[in-house]
Amino acid sequence: MAADDRQSGAPKEIRFGTYVRELTVQQRRVCFNDLAPEVEYDDAGEALPYRPKAVALRPIDAYRLIRPYVQSRAMKQVRAVVPLALYLMLFQVLILNQEVLEAGIISAGLFAVIVGLMLFMEGLKIGLMPFGESLGTTLPSKAALPVVLTVTMLLGIGVTFAEPAIGALKIAGSNVDPTIAPYLWSLLNQWAGVLVLVVGASVGLAAVLGTLRFIQGWSLKPLIYATLVPTVGLTLYLHVRPELTTVLGLAWDSGAVTTGPVTVPLVLSLGIGIAAAVGKGNDSLSGFGIVTMASLFPIIGVMLLALFVSTYSSPAEIVAAAQQVQTATVPAWYERTPGVEIVLGVRAIVPLVLFLLLVMRFLLKERLKRPGIISYGIALCVLGMCVFNLGLTYGLSKLGGQSGSMVPGAFTALDYVSGSPLFHLALGVMISLLFAWFLGFGATLAEPALNALGATVEDLTNGAFRKQTLVYAVSFGVGCGIAIGVAKILYDIPIAYLLVPGYLVAVILTWLSSEAFVNVAWDCAGVTTGPVTVPLVLAMGLGFGDAVGATSGFGILAMASVGPIIAVLASGLLVDHKVRRRHARQEQDAALAADNA
Repeated sequence: MAADDRQSGAPKEIRFGTYVRELTVQQRRVCFNDLAPEVEYDDAGEALPYRPKAVALRPIDAYRLIRPYVQSRAMKQVRAVVPLALYLMLFQVLILNQEVLEAGIISAGLFAVIVGLMLFMEGLKIGLMPFGESLGTTLPSKAALPVVLTVTMLLGIGVTFAEPAIGALKIAGSNVDPTIAPYLWSLLNQWAGVLVLVVGASVGLAAVLGTLRFIQGWSLKPLIYATLVPTVGLTLYLHVRPELTTVLGLAWDSGAVTTGPVTVPLVLSLGIGIAAAVGKGNDSLSGFGIVTMASLFPIIGVMLLALFVSTYSSPAEIVAAAQQVQTATVPAWYERTPGVEIVLGVRAIVPLVLFLLLVMRFLLKERLKRPGIISYGIALCVLGMCVFNLGLTYGLSKLGGQSGSMVPGAFTALDYVSGSPLFHLALGVMISLLFAWFLGFGATLAEPALNALGATVEDLTNGAFRKQTLVYAVSFGVGCGIAIGVAKILYDIPIAYLLVPGYLVAVILTWLSSEAFVNVAWDCAGVTTGPVTVPLVLAMGLGFGDAVGATSGFGILAMASVGPIIAVLASGLLVDHKVRRRHARQEQDAALAADNA
């Protein structure tokens, strides 16, 4: 071999099989001119541009091209929906020995959920996400900071209306008894639109604060402390007012509903884009923290709205209004299923799109890039949201409510559960709590966003905090949180007795933990509540509440949010302890080696 070859690092030998394959392969050189069509000329002798004929596809060819595209996207939703649905159905059939009512309708609804989420997520990726990226990179260079923050605020409101899980809150309003929880019924029925607007405004404020944090490089710890003070204070104040206590579960659950597949990527891409544009987006942890604020601020907003409603209407007036609603005439088509689901789907996406278009066209003076693809994505979003809403009504909510209402038959007598109570009291309660724990653990384990977050955390910590450790810690925390939330419903435990100590423990662990783990742990609470988990857990909680006669079935999602925070912070402290002990051992070994030398 020549010296040049050795210096260039060329291999000195090759495998014999590779040598034989290169010798025996049949090759033929083809000139490009033999493949290209002949050039045609006009009367003036100028070459005419070549316009290829349209490709004629047979139906089977179109199917072969589209099938992998659809299959890969559908399987993500199938893996999220089908295992949970099978778990609920099998538990109901095998453990409770009860048949699944309206199984055909529920199956069709679950299929609609899969199709709707598939269309919505694909449309979000190719239609709405380019807007967030364009705004985040272009807005700071063409507008002053107050304008940038105003757009961020309005975007936070818009994405909240577009969240798929928001519809679950509205559906839950029809299951609340106004005589038992008048202000809760009023918020979910009379003030439903205002409730979503308040939640959206809270997310907008959180997005503004998160953007300022990106720009200024603020630590997340002081922001958490400052936000939890009014949150816990309002919780304790509403707890001592019996007529408003029932609102606490809704308020804390609202924080979990907001951080879904629309809010997190759009607001996060906008905030990180702004931070990068002003030269402050180089920190590897700059993307964390905004989800935490978007989870805590809505809690404060809903509690303040409840206080306002309490000064506006008395419980007697709310009960009278509820009776008038029940005796009212037949509502219009757009207020009944399936019309209401379609109207809500269009209303959720179209205003957000119009707002983004107005910002792009009149504020940034930019034209829409690839308008055909963007329009196609937006159409998928609208269609997917409508189909998902229908599936939510007939599939997820119906199945979750049915399972939740039948599980208490394991330990108490229910008219619609044959043979109830099915087990001894202690065993039945244990089975119910284990049912809730495995539901939360399995749903979180299958959450795609959590697996993506785990991979990111493993990279940021150089492998010290492994992806598997984070995923199992979060899943364990969510499972424990949901089980505690079910126990709260079964024994009618005031939610303040659970949330306040839980967040005090989280604050102590936050103070002891490093900034990196604090950023990750508090964001995990928002990552775990997806468009499938939220409606299912909400419906299950309301079903439990109706079955045991509890005042409210809300609060399970709130416990499912604090559980992973504690679990991840505790895991982070354990990882830090192991790393420090390993470093100390290495230094000790190095010192011994130096002494021996």
